[in-house]
Amino acid sequence: MSLDYIAIDFETANIYKNSACSVGLVRFIDGKETDSLYSLIHPAKMYFIPEWTEEIHHISYNDVRDKPYFPEVWDSLVVPFLKKTPDLPFIAHNAEFDMGVIRACFGYYGMSLPDIRYTCTLNLARKVWGEFDCHRLTYLAEQFGINYNAHEALDDARTCGKIYALAAQKLGVQSTAELNEKLGLCEKNLKN
Repeated sequence: MSLDYIAIDFETANIYKNSACSVGLVRFIDGKETDSLYSLIHPAKMYFIPEWTEEIHHISYNDVRDKPYFPEVWDSLVVPFLKKTPDLPFIAHNAEFDMGVIRACFGYYGMSLPDIRYTCTLNLARKVWGEFDCHRLTYLAEQFGINYNAHEALDDARTCGKIYALAAQKLGVQSTAELNEKLGLCEKNLKN
């Protein structure tokens, strides 16, 4: 067993979870980044992208109007990326949001949910760095000198993966199972 996982992050066009407009995935093997994937996504319905969301993630209607829809991104990009190292758990910061996006998009398109195990690095950070006043990804990155572009799906995923590796290092553990066990975190399954 080793510290192998895939960090994932979505940005959405608006308040609807099926409005995914970008995804970033970063593979970590032994706690080190090995490769990554980023794609813009045409939202399920071309909802109006409000100015407030565009200001957060800088993705506009023009950026996504000619991009592939979620099923094509998932089947042609994400699935091949995952097949390189099957059965790795996902991690995400505030994982319920990102897993909610997957559930909403799969549901909207009538796709069968994949069997994905995941852990939330927000919950992990609260346990590992309980002395911090805040556990947002931007705050954690600042504390650890990680330079990144917040609310850009690939950078969010990458930073999340680095935070997870730092937690393992701080606790002196060598695997995802050992880290979760030491913190009393239960790995969840997307289907549950």
